[in-house]
Amino acid sequence: MSTPEITAIRLSGDGEDTPEKDVLFVGAGLGTGVQALWGEAATDLADRFQVIGWDLPGHGQSPAHTEPLSIADLADAVADLVRAQHTAGTIPAGSKVYYAGVSVNGEVALQLGLDHGELFDGIAVVCSGAKIGQPQAWRERAEFVAKAGTPSMVAGSAERWFAPGFIEKHPERTTRLLHTLQEADRFSYARICEALADFDVRERLGEISTPILALNGAVDEVCPPEVAEQTAAGVQHGTAVVLEHVAHQAPAEDPEGTARVLKEHFGADRAR
Repeated sequence: MSTPEITAIRLSGDGEDTPEKDVLFVGAGLGTGVQALWGEAATDLADRFQVIGWDLPGHGQSPAHTEPLSIADLADAVADLVRAQHTAGTIPAGSKVYYAGVSVNGEVALQLGLDHGELFDGIAVVCSGAKIGQPQAWRERAEFVAKAGTPSMVAGSAERWFAPGFIEKHPERTTRLLHTLQEADRFSYARICEALADFDVRERLGEISTPILALNGAVDEVCPPEVAEQTAAGVQHGTAVVLEHVAHQAPAEDPEGTARVLKEHFGADRAR
């Protein structure tokens, strides 16, 4: 296993952030890019947070990574990125630091809670859980995509990712996300599928002491609402929230609602 290279992507903030503005790191799911997924939500979050994102290996602005990796390797890469932002002064002294990850990045979020919880004041697990899908299915997908390429996943992903009617109402958001999938490196995508196959921390949730927000969509068939409840119940300090009319891409499907929930849970103490 090896730690991939990732790049910090500023989604909000003008470089003059103050200690009164906290920092929120965000990550996107398999086949999506952080700018396409979190762009609208980051605008709504900008009054409270400096928002910094990152793309999965072989997606968006992150280089391909074709060696085997684990969710723990991805979490290590994020932890390194956060520490580098502290060193560079991007995170002002006195600012609180939070993390929100979607789908596979929700698994990264839980792994951060297990391995690097001291870096964060709160973590959001979005449209995700302590285990997603079945190992054999992920391994079969990895083998298929490595041969057929990521464009072969576009039609099926469009069916799974969005709530009914979303594609027709928001074609521009849909196109941005699916374009990232089509352009993603096939071998990097396959390695992440294999990491998903091996990830299951349901029995370890009780080790996580960092406050966890589990935010799922009401019509998400990949990670249904009860998964959020299970996640919140399993950690030491957990809260479950369900967004109506949302499936598997909450920040794109309901950017206002996603931002509102994150600000309510992550920004409550700062607001007081």
